[in-house]
Amino acid sequence: MTARSPTVGEALVTMLEQAGVDTVFGIPGVHTIELYRGLATSSISHVTPRHEQGAGFMADGYARVTGRPGVCFVITGPGLTNTLTAMAQARADSIPMLVISGVNATRTLGKGRGHLHELPDQAALASSVALWSHTLTEPAQLGEVLQQAFSIMTSGRAGPVHIEIPTDVMKLPAPDQAFEMPDSSPPRVSSNELASAARMCAAASKPVLLIGGGSVRLGDAVRRFAEALDAPVISTTNARGIMSGHPLDVPASPSLSCVREMLAGSDLVLALGTELGPTDCDMYEDGGFTLPANLIRVDIDADQLARGPRPELAIRAGLGAFIEDMLANAGAWAQGQTDDGATRAGKAREAAKGEIGEAYLGHVDLLQNIWTALPEATLVGDSTQLVYAGNMYVEAPRQTAWFNSATGFGTLGYAAPAAIGAALAHPGRPVVALLGDGGFQFTLAELGSARDCGADVAFLVWNNAGYREIETSMTGSNITPIGVTPSAPDFSMVASAYGLASCRVTSRDAVISALKELPRPCLIEYLDTGSD
Repeated sequence: MTARSPTVGEALVTMLEQAGVDTVFGIPGVHTIELYRGLATSSISHVTPRHEQGAGFMADGYARVTGRPGVCFVITGPGLTNTLTAMAQARADSIPMLVISGVNATRTLGKGRGHLHELPDQAALASSVALWSHTLTEPAQLGEVLQQAFSIMTSGRAGPVHIEIPTDVMKLPAPDQAFEMPDSSPPRVSSNELASAARMCAAASKPVLLIGGGSVRLGDAVRRFAEALDAPVISTTNARGIMSGHPLDVPASPSLSCVREMLAGSDLVLALGTELGPTDCDMYEDGGFTLPANLIRVDIDADQLARGPRPELAIRAGLGAFIEDMLANAGAWAQGQTDDGATRAGKAREAAKGEIGEAYLGHVDLLQNIWTALPEATLVGDSTQLVYAGNMYVEAPRQTAWFNSATGFGTLGYAAPAAIGAALAHPGRPVVALLGDGGFQFTLAELGSARDCGADVAFLVWNNAGYREIETSMTGSNITPIGVTPSAPDFSMVASAYGLASCRVTSRDAVISALKELPRPCLIEYLDTGSD
């Protein structure tokens, strides 16, 4: 008997295994069941969220922890549109995400006849947030298309990509075809650029590094580079923890005036792997973020180098390759540690803690106490008070131990599903999801997903009875607050309904006790009365 050729859906699963994918997030539907034909016999785990937006956010959290693309399977039409918000957050924060969706049968595309889940042009819709969107119509091209998708996600500035497969194509036999992960070697700095950077570093007496999310996998290299240059290192939100505990660490936002003063007083700034965007550098939108003329900017994305502050030297290169080449030539520029850098960094840290104010400093103390209680914890945040404070200043214990959606695209509903993805990405390392009572209601049902997969997550709900930040902004603008006090459920009862341990507390010490004592997944509701 002749062996049956695998279908496109089966071949896709095999190729994802070959690419090292071990987890897929998705909700099956009649338009994607063929993608699931080979999944049960594969090594890939499937996680079912309660909403496709949750699938995307789970993939995002997974990708941030592992550095590998998070993968989603979503249905045609509403499945994809539900995922677009998560894709947009991933695009803003340069997070690799592979979204594989169904699309209506080939013969119906573009006809507008009212077929189930039909969109006028689904790929065009995805293209508005994806780095690349492709419709697979030829089974023999599956390997080539998947290779291109991984190449786009891993060889330049990362982000989401989208592949849609018509429902009739999913069932077709897929001819034998090779699949290999593409070579993702980043571009290297030219010898002329290297020489120019060395000259600028050698001439500087007060250099500063400003690092972003592009440096998140390069902690050791960044530390060695900073030490050789004797330069304080300012980290944006997505880079927190890279310099953890180092005397040169300045884990504070460039939105703070004391950090801006350090930058203004430097004679060389090296902006490494950061887009220098307003949500990192001008959070209060006062227009006060400026950089000195002596600016070196290193980024893997040529387009990004053309945006924002104009550098004296723009270098398109992989950041790891740039630092490696610079350190190999350190004799031409290295300052050697004189303690001046550490002194400047220490003054900036103390000034930042003073500037953020008593309320924010109290929030930061709670965050640091969480890491004291759970040293291996990853803190994943939504847009809420604890997160706003931590983005201004927090000393994360390691890279990827602090991330959230309050920068970049700034979506609500992120933290709960992203925390689940982060927990699954690193079994044995607990995750604390930092949630507001308003934002949590966007994805409250993901408590059930956490239970289903046994995610090691503590959901910490900061309940201040509504959208406090928005209410404050409206009042400050002499607008009568409207729509900012949505009623909340009894979160503990909801958690109990899903079978999760829970408690309600009114003191920050009780938060820490609950984190130590409750079995995870669990929910802790903190009632913010303003008196603690």
